[in-house]
Amino acid sequence: MDFLTLFFIAFGLSLDSFAVSLANGLSIKKLNAWLIFKSSANLALFQGIMPFIGWYLASGFQHSIQDYDHWIAFVLLFLIGSKMIFESLKHYHSDEIRSQQLTRLKLIGQGIGTSIDALAVGVSFAFLEIDIVIPVLIIFLVTFILSLIGIQIGKFYGQRLGKKMELLGGLILIGIGIKILLEHLYFQ
Repeated sequence: MDFLTLFFIAFGLSLDSFAVSLANGLSIKKLNAWLIFKSSANLALFQGIMPFIGWYLASGFQHSIQDYDHWIAFVLLFLIGSKMIFESLKHYHSDEIRSQQLTRLKLIGQGIGTSIDALAVGVSFAFLEIDIVIPVLIIFLVTFILSLIGIQIGKFYGQRLGKKMELLGGLILIGIGIKILLEHLYFQ
């Protein structure tokens, strides 16, 4: 898989973290440099670990389904993208995302919640027989940078942008799923 495709996968996955960072920037009082770093690193760490876990778990049986791996990758990315789009269209009251502190439990919950999609992407990487190290590093770095940016933007702007970013992330993942499917069906 080429670097540009990996970058767009990382970008698509990290938009959930970006949206969470926006919300954190909006709702956490007394945000300092340490909290901004801790929140961004937490989201990036979960986003980087989950694809590795998915890849590791799926690597043991990818040869037995090699003829269908592109369909599996497509379906996973389509479902993940569709879920992100669906979530982006839900309406929340502003009180539902308000919080005064960024606790350890909240950080863990945000990390897991934003990275479940990355677990499934890791599974699709195994089916496509992609070496996992470079994708994990790219996903980690892109998520970290976008989370830093998101939390800073959240300090200054309204919360409407968050759901739009999740919608964009879903569309990107569906597009990548279609690209993988078309490459395997018509260009191999």
